[in-house]
Amino acid sequence: MYRPAAKSFFLTPAARHRFSHLRTVLINASRYSTVAASNQSPNDACQPPQVQVVGSSSSAPSASSSSPASADSSASSAAKEAPSHESQSSRERRHRAEYQDEQARVLQASLHHVPQLGWKTAMIEGAREIGLSPSIVGSFPRKEAALVEFFMDDCLQRLIDRIDSGEDLRNLIPSESISKLVKIRLEMQAPYISKWPQALSIQAQPLNVPTSFKQRAMLVDEIWHAVGDEASDIDWYVKRTILGGIYSSTEVYMLTDSSPDFGDTWKFLDSRVKDAFDLKKTIQEAQYLAEAVGAGIGSSVQGFMKRAFPGSSATG
Repeated sequence: MYRPAAKSFFLTPAARHRFSHLRTVLINASRYSTVAASNQSPNDACQPPQVQVVGSSSSAPSASSSSPASADSSASSAAKEAPSHESQSSRERRHRAEYQDEQARVLQASLHHVPQLGWKTAMIEGAREIGLSPSIVGSFPRKEAALVEFFMDDCLQRLIDRIDSGEDLRNLIPSESISKLVKIRLEMQAPYISKWPQALSIQAQPLNVPTSFKQRAMLVDEIWHAVGDEASDIDWYVKRTILGGIYSSTEVYMLTDSSPDFGDTWKFLDSRVKDAFDLKKTIQEAQYLAEAVGAGIGSSVQGFMKRAFPGSSATG
């Protein structure tokens, strides 16, 4: 219903870091205002205004002159505190950005190690490749799942770039466009095909299922969006459910395909898409037939009632 390229912002780890950063900035801002308020003298805040009596030699002028001095002292103290808190906040932001950048570099460097080492060990080699300690792998909450999800997000973005270029879908009917886009997406997994069963096992773990489901839902939604689907009723869910099943079944078929360039997989894909569109056509035809039969039955029943009960109200 909505283009997932806009929704994905709320699903990525980077977005969660941005919200976490915003919360830190707000906390630091409130902490700074608290410090500034604590530097104000309670006597200055509660002291009543001094009234000077003409001709009196009391000590009121000296008390009055001490109040501006106290205010100047408080302002100067706050001015000294502000740079320190601002610099601390700036250091925290810089450190967090550098840390996130290091994690992204580890994930990117790890991908080309996956075909030889698998999804878990690849992260260790990826960290070493960019000159970081392998201990950084421990900073990822779900370890190898983070690498699989990074790969899925990267593939989706590359698919969106291909769609936006408009070169792959020219002069294609909707069924051909869907087959083409699913093929483009699955071809991105071809270099990792020997380790993809491990990736599917990681995605199937209970802790990882929600993210895996969201990523696949975003994928099929993007494909339907690319072919111009604008459904907004129950048909929206039906289409995405069917395409999700086609994608998953083709993905599993690909694991056992030994034909050159996965030729059998693409035939299987084309057949499943054709069946889905034929099913849609068949369902529409069945609906039309049911309406026609219903109308015919209605006419027949009405004629029977006329003959069985002539002159009754049933005859109309």
